Amino acid sequence: MFDKTTNTVIVMGLARSGLAAARLLCQRGYDVIVNDQKQPDPNNAEVSSLKDLGARFVFGGHPLELLEQPIKFIVKNPGIPYRVPFVAAAMEQGIPIYTEIEVASWYAQGQITAITGSNGKTTTTTLVGEILAAAELNPLVAGNIGTAFSAVADETVPSQPVVLEVSSFQLLGTERFHPHVAAILNLFPAHLDYHGDFDAYFDAKWKIFANLDQGDYAVLNFNDDRLRKRAGEVQAPIFWFSTGPLPDSLEGVYVERDVIMVRMSGNSIPVMPVSDVALPGSHNLQNALAATAVAWLVGARESAVRQVLTSFRGVEHRLEFVETKGGVLYYNDSKSTNPTAALQALRSFSQPIVWIAGGLDRRDDYSVLDDVVKARVKTAVLYGQTAADLVEFCRGCDVEQVVRVDNLDDAVRTAANAAVEGDVVLLSPACASWDMFTSFEERGRMFKEVVHRL
Repeated sequence: MFDKTTNTVIVMGLARSGLAAARLLCQRGYDVIVNDQKQPDPNNAEVSSLKDLGARFVFGGHPLELLEQPIKFIVKNPGIPYRVPFVAAAMEQGIPIYTEIEVASWYAQGQITAITGSNGKTTTTTLVGEILAAAELNPLVAGNIGTAFSAVADETVPSQPVVLEVSSFQLLGTERFHPHVAAILNLFPAHLDYHGDFDAYFDAKWKIFANLDQGDYAVLNFNDDRLRKRAGEVQAPIFWFSTGPLPDSLEGVYVERDVIMVRMSGNSIPVMPVSDVALPGSHNLQNALAATAVAWLVGARESAVRQVLTSFRGVEHRLEFVETKGGVLYYNDSKSTNPTAALQALRSFSQPIVWIAGGLDRRDDYSVLDDVVKARVKTAVLYGQTAADLVEFCRGCDVEQVVRVDNLDDAVRTAANAAVEGDVVLLSPACASWDMFTSFEERGRMFKEVVHRL
């Protein structure tokens, strides 16, 4: 039952963010109950450490009996759906349901910058961190990118930039989360199995702006019609980014005559030629422009931006070059967990592509890939829960050779046999990894291991 006077809280999920949130709350004097469906490894040092801090544990399910005691709030793993009976019952009782970025934001002293979007979050967040580091601003990078915000919240100091990659799952569980700079890079239908429909997904992303005021900044993609139409709802000044010119009345980062420009406070400043950006692909130009906009608002200037954008080659599992074998180039784009991400990857090559795709079935629409698959893909090697749907889709696109296999290992070997000198073998699944792997990182690592063994 909900009781705002109690000190008892529940942390649902013993993953990385749950462990960090539980530790932070224990250190802040809460009576913490950690609840997870699975039994942990008996030698788990993190669990032992939390027990030493006074945490209690309930494993093997989410018993409704836990809700019969007074509960102040619940910190839910972002991946646990709200339709789970335990979560639904807690909501019916009026118990607040938070995610760990909300809780961490209560205690962090640094200046928060938050970045979200359907695609490009990790690359953009990494770029911002690198630019701010080049500007000697001592950034701390965390969130969905690897280090849980709760794990480092107490390490922050006033005025230190804290750069967070945040997902729609995380944002849905926020209430007072208040970045100083908040960015939405783009929006495409994604995670509809979790959110129900696109409007709900859009609303979850839009929560990144919920607490902004006139002293903050929102960063938006001028090339995204959906974001432009909703921009009037934002209660903070908007700093745009665009792959073309911006209207004179708008401030932001844009491209004019193939030069990246920044317009702010009436001044237009040339930063660097587009041709000097090291990352390949039009989608990465958008990421670079967004990162420039965010980093500029935090305090970086031209020299730091140029230093990073001319040298940064990308993030693991995001259009990552693996190696060349027999004149065939192998690329790992395991982070491509939806069709729009795969679209960007497929567009990045002019060579014939042997495309490896498939994974968890989340009711995605692959029609966005029609033109690029027809134009670029010579062979499709498909596996996972979505294999049958993708086989039908690729045959409808008149792909020359369509092969269905049982697993990623077979997919890589089949693709290698189909490829000839000058081709690209591209793992860009267009699907989440959870049907066969624990994460897209594990999937990408397996791809690289199999390629190296060919």
